[in-house]
Amino acid sequence: MEKFLLNNKEAVLLVIDIQDKLANIMKYKEQVIKNTNILISASEEMDMPVLYTEQYPKGVGGTVQELKARLENVKRFEKITFSSYTEELREELNAIGRKKVIITGMETHICVLQTARDLISNGYQVFIVSDGVCSRAKENHLNGLSLMESMGAVITNTETVIFDLLKKAGTPEFKVLSKLIK
Repeated sequence: MEKFLLNNKEAVLLVIDIQDKLANIMKYKEQVIKNTNILISASEEMDMPVLYTEQYPKGVGGTVQELKARLENVKRFEKITFSSYTEELREELNAIGRKKVIITGMETHICVLQTARDLISNGYQVFIVSDGVCSRAKENHLNGLSLMESMGAVITNTETVIFDLLKKAGTPEFKVLSKLIK
C-alpha cells in the first residue's frame, strides 16, 4: 500500500507545460488551471516543494497568467524535449530528495506521459492528477491515463491528493484547504 500513500514530507508537485498557446486549445483548461492552483495552495500550506516546466516558451508562450504569479518564487525548467525529466530536473529532484512526484499539466498523452515514464524508470513513485491534466482530445487523455497506470503510476484526483496529504480534519491546513474544494 506504500505506493498509494502520499505524505507531504516525501512528495513534490510538478506542473508540466500549462502555457498560453497550449492552454488555449484545451477544452478542459479551466479545470486543469483551477485544480493546479488548489494543489499549489496545498503545497504552500504543507511546505511541499513545487517545480514547473515550460515547453519551448518562445513558440508556445509562457505559463498562463492564472498560475504565473503563484509560481514566481518556484524553480522553472525550460525544455525542448517532451519529457520534463531533463538533466536539470533530475539534479533538482536529487537535491530535494523526495521520491513521490504529483503531476499536473498538459498534454496527458505526450509530455505528462513521457515524464511519468522517465520518472518511474528512475525509481520515482508518480501520482497523476486526472482532473489536473488534459489533452486536446478526450480519447488521447484517457489513453494517456491508461498507459501511465499500466506503467505503475497512481491515477488520482485533486481531492484525493489533498485529503491524503492532510490525513485529518481540524488542522490549520485543513481549515485553509477545505475552503478551496467546496
